[in-house]
Amino acid sequence: MGLGLDPVTTIAIICAFAVALTFGIISLAVADNAARRRFDRRVDAMRDRAQGVLPTEEAATRSLSRQPGRSKIDRLAHDWLPRRDLLAARLARTGRPISIGRYAATCAGLTLLATIGLLIATRLGFVPSLLLGLLIGTALPHLVIGRMGKRRQAAFISLFPDAIDLIVRAVRSGLPVSEAIVGAGHEIRDPVGAELRLVENGMRLGRDLEGLLWDTAKRIDAPEFRFFVIALSVQRETGGNLAETLANLSDVLRRRKQMQAKAHAMASETRATTMILGGLPVAVSECYR
Repeated sequence: MGLGLDPVTTIAIICAFAVALTFGIISLAVADNAARRRFDRRVDAMRDRAQGVLPTEEAATRSLSRQPGRSKIDRLAHDWLPRRDLLAARLARTGRPISIGRYAATCAGLTLLATIGLLIATRLGFVPSLLLGLLIGTALPHLVIGRMGKRRQAAFISLFPDAIDLIVRAVRSGLPVSEAIVGAGHEIRDPVGAELRLVENGMRLGRDLEGLLWDTAKRIDAPEFRFFVIALSVQRETGGNLAETLANLSDVLRRRKQMQAKAHAMASETRATTMILGGLPVAVSECYR
């Protein structure tokens, strides 16, 4: 092969390419079958809607989760992967339609590519290259998904006080809180708008507002949104001025954000001062040398 590889490594690379090709063909076939099943489900849903048949709870949940139909890869990954619920929550937090099967396929593909690259570029054996490739293939998607989720959560927290202000103005004008949430979902930017529109879709399917909000709280995993849901729940049970409660909550969230920004600025100033003071002896010694 011109790369100075031993016969065992050459056979391993050829086998890896064969496995990758087979995996790609199977993925294309499964994706085609999944697309056909999604099309059949949509046709059945349209027929049921035309006949006046209400969607089931399972269909409503599938519609709200914005996930495509589960393919064979999704079912296989769901059966074999550990801690599936935690992984599904991490994927949902990104706001992207990433299924567990697609995540597992990406990890497997990265592991294969990293293993082949290490075999070609280094003198490591097959087993060390496979172990390092497995580490890269699992760690890199995990870090990327975590980064995407944190970025979306930060964007949600930044926009959420504005959404609460829109809800407060709508409630003070006489609208019910459900209609106020729907209006805020159409006026605020994503990701807050996207999550509130999911709540709107759930209410159109007949689901309870409080249950939908708790589902969103689990998906977002932001304490600010949980405070909002708890405030609505307490107000519904005990009564009181909902607009005033939500206005106070918005003010608390804004002050909390300001305190976090101030703490970050003070920490950055401290780090800069430490770096300057730590570099002064080196700079002075270089000047007098």
